[in-house]
Amino acid sequence: MAPKRRKNKKSFWNQIRFKYKLSFFNENTLEEVWSFRLSQLSAFIILGIFAFLLVLFTAIIIIITPIRNYLPGYLDVEVCKAIVDNALRADSLEQVIAIQALYFDNISAILSGTMEVDSIPGIDSLAYANANYDIPRSQQELDFVRSFEEEEKFNLSTINPNQPSAEAIFLIKPATGIIPSPYEPETGHYGIDLVTAPKETVLSVLDGTVIYTGYDINFGNVIHIQHRNGFLSIYKHNEMLLKRAGDPVRAGEAIAIVGNTGDLTTGPHLHFELWYRGTSLNPEDYIVF
Repeated sequence: MAPKRRKNKKSFWNQIRFKYKLSFFNENTLEEVWSFRLSQLSAFIILGIFAFLLVLFTAIIIIITPIRNYLPGYLDVEVCKAIVDNALRADSLEQVIAIQALYFDNISAILSGTMEVDSIPGIDSLAYANANYDIPRSQQELDFVRSFEEEEKFNLSTINPNQPSAEAIFLIKPATGIIPSPYEPETGHYGIDLVTAPKETVLSVLDGTVIYTGYDINFGNVIHIQHRNGFLSIYKHNEMLLKRAGDPVRAGEAIAIVGNTGDLTTGPHLHFELWYRGTSLNPEDYIVF
């Protein structure tokens, strides 16, 4: 069964590849004038190429000639677009004509002496909408504002303008560890000590720019980062600094390696400080360690 099917396939392939000879003879002399050989496969290929070129040629003619305007639906889109453009131009022209008319009326009044001093109306008054957004408050809204202000007048967080809202920002943890020495500004400890594993990576808590890198005899390798929203973060006792002054940093980007540098240290840890417009903050109020 299989040899017969293979034989049929072979005969079909030979059939479409079999070449036929087409000859042209002189009727009087019966002399062959011109002839060529052509198989069914070649005829199909030639017809396919001809059809493709015909479609391509037709598409090019439709695209680059005005014949496309006679296609159903094409002219409607072009007309709608032209109508919209003309309406916009007409509106702009009407606005310019109104402004120029007002300008000429002012000039005419000034030259004729019928206009009082400092009473010229604005020429550009037609160029923008003078909307009144002064919406009067209801009595219920006034009572609510009054009661809210009465409740919040002794709230120190609202009185102190240097105290930022913890809900308005999101700070990344500079390193992973425990806090043996918390924030105690009364004793001069304006940050927290974060004990971590040796060679732990120190991360920037916010996007910002490095404004200082250097070595301090007490705090070792120190790096300061200024952030756009008024925050300043300080990282001390680093083993190695990975950034230089002027480098931009992203939140969560590595900036240093935890170390044990400086005289005021008893082991590998990170001393981290957070400042806001000259006021020190407790980092634990803004970061979950």
